[in-house]
Amino acid sequence: QVQLVESGGGLVQPGGSLRLSCAASGSINSVYAMGWYRQAPGKQRELVAAITGGGRTDYLDSVKGRFTISRDNAKNTAYLQMNTLKPEDTAVYYCNVRAINGAPMLGWGQGTQVTVSS
Repeated sequence: QVQLVESGGGLVQPGGSLRLSCAASGSINSVYAMGWYRQAPGKQRELVAAITGGGRTDYLDSVKGRFTISRDNAKNTAYLQMNTLKPEDTAVYYCNVRAINGAPMLGWGQGTQVTVSS
């Protein structure tokens, strides 16, 4: 039973950076894609970035050029480097394994809070 634990969030000023980590308690087959999601208060969860097992990436338009998703299959860990953070990036960030149709395959964890504020 694979579990994912997000970490790295915190309070940062606009324009700052954070690096989120998603550590799996078990092995994740590298053929599966990984995704970072976020949910802001009063809003639905949205996909922020995804990376395939082969390393192809895709991003929400609003974060393109600012966020970078990566993965280390040997460490069963995914990352989200977030630069030039904006207040609208404030949300709880989650990671998950993505099925071929894009659906999350595992239950949602606690996520990690990212707050961008002056």
